[in-house]
Amino acid sequence: MNSCLPRTLSGIVYTGVIVVLALMPVFVQLSGQIFYLDIFSRIMILAIAALSLNLLIGYGGMISLGHAAFLGIGAYCVGIPVYYEIYNGWIHLALAIVACGVFALVTGAISLRTKGVYFIMITLAFAQMVYFTFVSLEEYGGDDGLVIELRSEFGSWLDLEDNIALYYTIFGVLLLSLFFVHRLVHARFGRVILGSKFNERRMQSLGFETYRYRLVCYVISGIMCGIAGLFLGNFTSFISPEMMDWTRSGELIFMVILGGTGVLFGPVVGAGVFILLEVWLPQIITFINGLGLGAKLPHELWHLIFGVTLIAVVLFGRGGIHGLLTRKKRP
Repeated sequence: MNSCLPRTLSGIVYTGVIVVLALMPVFVQLSGQIFYLDIFSRIMILAIAALSLNLLIGYGGMISLGHAAFLGIGAYCVGIPVYYEIYNGWIHLALAIVACGVFALVTGAISLRTKGVYFIMITLAFAQMVYFTFVSLEEYGGDDGLVIELRSEFGSWLDLEDNIALYYTIFGVLLLSLFFVHRLVHARFGRVILGSKFNERRMQSLGFETYRYRLVCYVISGIMCGIAGLFLGNFTSFISPEMMDWTRSGELIFMVILGGTGVLFGPVVGAGVFILLEVWLPQIITFINGLGLGAKLPHELWHLIFGVTLIAVVLFGRGGIHGLLTRKKRP
């Protein structure tokens, strides 16, 4: 029985995170602070996207600066069908998987011919290409975006119009994503991807076609992020090209690095800390100003505090938050 319990600080923290996510709707109903349901729904959606990016960065050593493109494509796979009064969620899901899979296959086949900074730049270029494509689609709102009147319908057994049902659906997909990534990276496929990250030539000399493995990894990552985009579209009930801007890709990278690259729960914790700091810091500034202690702090100061805090964690906590949790004290 005791062997099933987490014994390390990181294990305790990660277990606590799952428990908090599972019980958040209960807390919301008891406290009446409904906005926390929205905050944690957003955290889990971005955690799924960050998990998919961690497959590339943490396990594959492929730094993509265009991953938010999949997030946007997945969201538009909800918005565009709804625009034509197609509300079937299974159709939305199939469209997201196919569209993101094909886009990842085509762009990955080209991008993976390059390495290092060239790979970063070409993924950015493809993402910006998609961004400006959707900006030019005036039929679907262009730069102004598109309102999703009704959420995806998956049958009478699942009503996503109910925010709690949507929350637990996202939570279930997050758990499935964690399980899938865990199984994937510990399988032969994951070992090849990890080996290619550190010494691709050696893996090739052992007979592995690393290019194909990395391409499949890229496609899987894109599909996972597209599914996160599907939930993001349903959650916000509004989509726009801004979802796939390169700055969003940068935020996803920061979430991965903040939590810890190559760590299963790293992106989940990174996404949580990133979003909670973004929400709480402005409130703290407002609270301090409300005390009337003297000169008021400029509201924009939270941006500086936010940036400095994130940079400090990355610089002084090697391995991100996971590194801080697992660091051993020197004797």
